[in-house]
Amino acid sequence: MNRAILLATAAVALAAGVARAADLYGSPYATPYAAPAGYPANVWTGPYIGANLGYQIGTVYNWDADPGGIAGGVQAGYLWQSGQIVLGGEVDLQASGAEDTFANYKFSNPWFGTVRGRVGYALNNILLYGTGGLALGQLNVEGFGGSESNLLGGWSLGAGLEVALTQHVSVRAEYLYADLSDTNYVLTGMNHGIESSILRFGLNYKF
Repeated sequence: MNRAILLATAAVALAAGVARAADLYGSPYATPYAAPAGYPANVWTGPYIGANLGYQIGTVYNWDADPGGIAGGVQAGYLWQSGQIVLGGEVDLQASGAEDTFANYKFSNPWFGTVRGRVGYALNNILLYGTGGLALGQLNVEGFGGSESNLLGGWSLGAGLEVALTQHVSVRAEYLYADLSDTNYVLTGMNHGIESSILRFGLNYKF
């Protein structure tokens, strides 16, 4: 839990740095609350695709293992803006190197994905948002010459900050919590699931 809090704190601090960087680069959207001349007011409306990279820290249920590692993947979604309120949805798929070994058993979470709603508040080119929805992923166990994998379902919740650098390109910092519910593993004779904290940075292209 302490590591999750540290990740969330780092996300807030680094997100602020992303916003400051946008101002330093002289973004055409740099003036808050009002769209600059020649640019549409609804800068966030439309479909987008992108990629992300970050770090995952997890905890395995019913076992003293804390898988951690680099995680990255792709995302796609659609946003709709009305005034300063932004609504939308997003799907993402992540590959992860999160793994940990305890008592001769190695646990790993090689991939996970989410389907989430997004609700945000736009300060022109800066979008503060919350996100939540469903999660799906795989938890592997290896030990004593055997291995077992199960597909786990669950939920996710997070928050982030996104900055539009141009009409089409944006960058963001995001913290995401994902909880994949437990199921029985014959290899250990116990039920296992995984909860994870993910801090990631992304780049989106809006069409």
